[in-house]
Amino acid sequence: MYAFMKSSYPFFVLLFITLPLQSKPPIVTPPDMPVLGEVEPWLFEHIMNAEDKDGSLAKVYQKESFQELVKKHKLRLFGGPMLSSVTDSSAVVWLRTPKPEKISVEIFDPAGISVSKASAQTSEKDDLTAKIKVCGLSPLTKYSYKLSDSQGEIPLKNANFRTAPAKDQKATVRLAFGGGSRYNHPKEYIWNTIADQNPDMFLFLGDNLYMDKPKDRNLQRVYYYRRQLRPEYQNMSASTAIYAIWDDHDFGDNDSAGGLDPFKPDWKVPVWRVFKENWANPGFGNGEEYPGCWFKFSYGDIDFFMTDGRYYRDFKKGTMLGPKQKEWLLKSLQESTATFKVIASGTLWTETADKGGKDSWWGVKEEREEIFSLIDQEKIGGVILISADRHRTDVYEIKRPNGYTLYEFETSKLTNNHTHGTKKQAIFSYNKGNFFGQLEFVQGIEDPTVTFKCITIEGKEVYELQLKRSQLEKK
Repeated sequence: MYAFMKSSYPFFVLLFITLPLQSKPPIVTPPDMPVLGEVEPWLFEHIMNAEDKDGSLAKVYQKESFQELVKKHKLRLFGGPMLSSVTDSSAVVWLRTPKPEKISVEIFDPAGISVSKASAQTSEKDDLTAKIKVCGLSPLTKYSYKLSDSQGEIPLKNANFRTAPAKDQKATVRLAFGGGSRYNHPKEYIWNTIADQNPDMFLFLGDNLYMDKPKDRNLQRVYYYRRQLRPEYQNMSASTAIYAIWDDHDFGDNDSAGGLDPFKPDWKVPVWRVFKENWANPGFGNGEEYPGCWFKFSYGDIDFFMTDGRYYRDFKKGTMLGPKQKEWLLKSLQESTATFKVIASGTLWTETADKGGKDSWWGVKEEREEIFSLIDQEKIGGVILISADRHRTDVYEIKRPNGYTLYEFETSKLTNNHTHGTKKQAIFSYNKGNFFGQLEFVQGIEDPTVTFKCITIEGKEVYELQLKRSQLEKK
């Protein structure tokens, strides 16, 4: 069987080149890559190219040919571990198994003493995934962990993390972020580069994978499986808290706008459910009643507001967020007491955005101004804007006549090959190769700071800008 799969692999390559399965064919994994080189064509054949548009691993894992692959490659996990929702006292571990399985996680302190245990059952209902929450941890502490199933301990690499500091604790918090991460075999080593920076968290800001077929959940799932099986990605996700919002290419298709109805078009809720299966965010909009991917979380003295600019977008009616999400964002900003507030968007905030604002916040000027005016009028200090979508890194100053200058940091070329031209209106604009953004916060000092860096796929810093908290407040 395996010899057949390897010898037939060029057939799959030809298939994707010749058949219009999606706007852009997938970049295939070389057949000689361990595990994924052999598993990927099986996923293409039995899920992605099957007639069932709601196909999933949960529906086909019992096939003998799949179980043979699992046995051959000793696959105890089929995705993960992925950390998320890390606080000063708890954390969540997400994972996927190749069959329904009870998984236990055990946490160890720096002395190697077990301090917390929890378990969960992966199920077909959630496409063989589980989210395991561990509690009783201490702030700003480095922990290691192990996972176990019915066979015993599962071998893991880089299974460690640091909890968040307490809000009033002196600490340095480092995060990486970006968008534009089409699965791209030659560029997947960027996840190792990011892991080497030892970030506390990574924020995916959309176009995290390029599906472009919202009615084909089978394709969407296979694209997630491929990324989650990459050892480089596992290296990062096992030790870094992961949070994600979507943009057009992983929500719908190019420049997509979902409209104000929570349940129409019919593909919106199913796409949202696939998204929920594959991320472990603290929240997903307002749940089944009002779906979406927006949420907020705190990490030390920083509040994060992760927005959804696609599910309810309707530029003809002047909205990026829809009424419920806008109400949530405005209220959350007013209530925040954090030193820094980071508002994340899948698309640009600047008034000089590409396409004249047709696919950015400048296309909904009134709603954008409503958010910025609240910051001005309520004297909400410490706001940082981050965004993605354009295949470059930009830094913008958004001047506010009745408030302080807002800084926007945009980056969206993690693994993509395609490049967008630089912007003369930005104070920094860079598009060479691949890269990611980094924000480093220093809290608990007299004048806290945030430093932005643009770092290349090779780990080279090409730009740095530091801001003091005193610069980010209305005088």
